Amino acid sequence: MTELLANEGQLTPARIVEELDRYVVGQRDAKRAVAVALRNRWRRQQVEGDLRDEIAPKNIIMIGPTGVGKTEIARRLARLARAPFLKVEASKFTEVGYVGRDVDSIVRDLAEVAVKLVRDEEAGKVRPRARDAAEERLLDLLLPRGRAFTDRPGDRPGEPVGSGASAAPASGDATREKLRAMLQGGKLDDREVEVELTDDANPLISVLGGQPGIDENALSGLKDMFGALGRKTKRQKLKVPQAWRALTEQEVDKLIDHEAATREAIRRAENAGIVFIDEIDKIATNRDRHGADVSREGVQRDLLPIVEGSTVTTKYGPVRTDHVLFIAAGAFHMSKPSDLIPEMQGRFPIRVELTPLVAEDFVRILTEPKNALTRQYAALLATDGVTIQWTDDAIKELAKIAADVNRTTHDIGARRLHTVLERLLDDLLYNAPDIGTQTIPITPAYVRERLGALVADEDLTRYIL
Repeated sequence: MTELLANEGQLTPARIVEELDRYVVGQRDAKRAVAVALRNRWRRQQVEGDLRDEIAPKNIIMIGPTGVGKTEIARRLARLARAPFLKVEASKFTEVGYVGRDVDSIVRDLAEVAVKLVRDEEAGKVRPRARDAAEERLLDLLLPRGRAFTDRPGDRPGEPVGSGASAAPASGDATREKLRAMLQGGKLDDREVEVELTDDANPLISVLGGQPGIDENALSGLKDMFGALGRKTKRQKLKVPQAWRALTEQEVDKLIDHEAATREAIRRAENAGIVFIDEIDKIATNRDRHGADVSREGVQRDLLPIVEGSTVTTKYGPVRTDHVLFIAAGAFHMSKPSDLIPEMQGRFPIRVELTPLVAEDFVRILTEPKNALTRQYAALLATDGVTIQWTDDAIKELAKIAADVNRTTHDIGARRLHTVLERLLDDLLYNAPDIGTQTIPITPAYVRERLGALVADEDLTRYIL
């Protein structure tokens, strides 16, 4: 926990915004809001005494159309802070007494994410030791101690089992080291060994898992209960590389202090957890309407205790939500934030509006981010020996087409770029393995040739782009 806070201490709001700029274009107000929220969490940890527990996070509502970066900002923020992050859709939850997911599952899922995050971190620390231990186990399987490699039964035609055993002790250590060198050099990769693996499959759980209305968290509890009764193991033949990986994971599991990791995960979920509630506008109610809105208001009232701060029982122990940061988001086309119940509005004091994307933003999205789509497609095609070179004018043409399609059909923001680029490079992605090593420039003419007719025909655009 101390290491986590030390890293957060270096993340000033300006630094956080700078990091977010590497992945998300524009939306300065939203970035500033989440940066301040993250910094305030670190500040709270520095406060002494009882006042620390009284400082509650300032939850945020992001208002903006789809595809403008709401989810990406929250996800990148959590990754920066190495914080447990969970995205949920408000419309998937139902009021208590109705069929559907209950809101307590948000906290249970957050605990699961936190446990996996911490255990993955601990696994990374012990993996080198685990790999060494797995190597010893693998050598024992390939060459049992006290037996020479050349004297293994069946290695020499017609040799009886057990011959050569008297000479094994003298040369065993040297033989083992030779075998180790062969193993590390990959010379034994074609060999098969029989390893003992844990069999977690349970037919009853598998059948129940496919049924509608079955709570996955309840199934998880059943799995743990069956597991506590004694895990079954099965012997399976694997190639040496696969066996090495399987044995390494077994050793990792032995070396991790699971109880300490769970305690750390619960602390991190409570103090650093981030829950992103998407489509919050779908449960906003209009006072002049009735029917389904009654259930929507019920979902808000069920969510309220979680957002306000309550204790939820999970299979890892109780989790308090008093200091979990909630970031809600919605387009609010058919409703407005004031349609949320007053208590819910009060729990989201910070509101930021994200602006729709225009052609200039699309140009920046295609060129500036570290994970820009143009770089992704160039990397994919490079695996087949094809180099594509994007010209500035071609990128501007692509951005203009994406903006025009958004304007004439539904505005889906930057997600339109995925559709446009996939259509543009469709032939190239299909034929790349057959055309050999070459460089292909992507010019405005290339873009217009493949997309011009589609853009001109509005009906085709609606179905294809």
